[in-house]
Amino acid sequence: LHLSDLHLDMSEAHLERLIASVQGLAHDVCVLTGDFRFRTFGPYAPALQALARLRPHLGEAVYAVLGNHDTIRMVPGMEALGIGVLMNESVRIERSEAALTLVGIDDAHYYRTHNFHKAAADVAADACAILLSHTPEPFRHAAHADFSLMLSGHTHGGQICLPGGIPILTDSDAPRALARGPWQHHGMAGYTSVGCGSSIDDVR
Repeated sequence: LHLSDLHLDMSEAHLERLIASVQGLAHDVCVLTGDFRFRTFGPYAPALQALARLRPHLGEAVYAVLGNHDTIRMVPGMEALGIGVLMNESVRIERSEAALTLVGIDDAHYYRTHNFHKAAADVAADACAILLSHTPEPFRHAAHADFSLMLSGHTHGGQICLPGGIPILTDSDAPRALARGPWQHHGMAGYTSVGCGSSIDDVR
């Protein structure tokens, strides 16, 4: 289960709709690709309180990366909820005799604190590695590093689009073709979530 751009403190109605959407979904692992609060500044406690209400519906294994709306001060509260926050780190997930590695990089859009070398330091060369990145912007670097799959968000799929779903604004340096849904770059598959919430204005 991949959720992105939750902007949990946007409104009570948004949170209730989000909880209703994920209730009962069958999944092995949940990954969250950043932007937990609505604004880029100010109090973060409301976002954590909303995340605490959502957390019981996300299953046992939940991993996350931070986005450009988030602050590092949220990490202790998130980890207290049983969410593994990957800040240029990796975690190996095993099922029977199979395994894959989740690698999370810190925000590459605004803070630019992503570090591929550190994040993938413990990843075996032949591992099936999935990269969690708030934004699709570092896709070239990710493909060069031989990731199998890159999951990201940030763009909101344009949030407001032209007819046919053509995004107008993506707030991203990545090509517009990477703003929503599945894509491919060389040998790496990618998927950019259109996000759950809204940014700046409560409108989609």
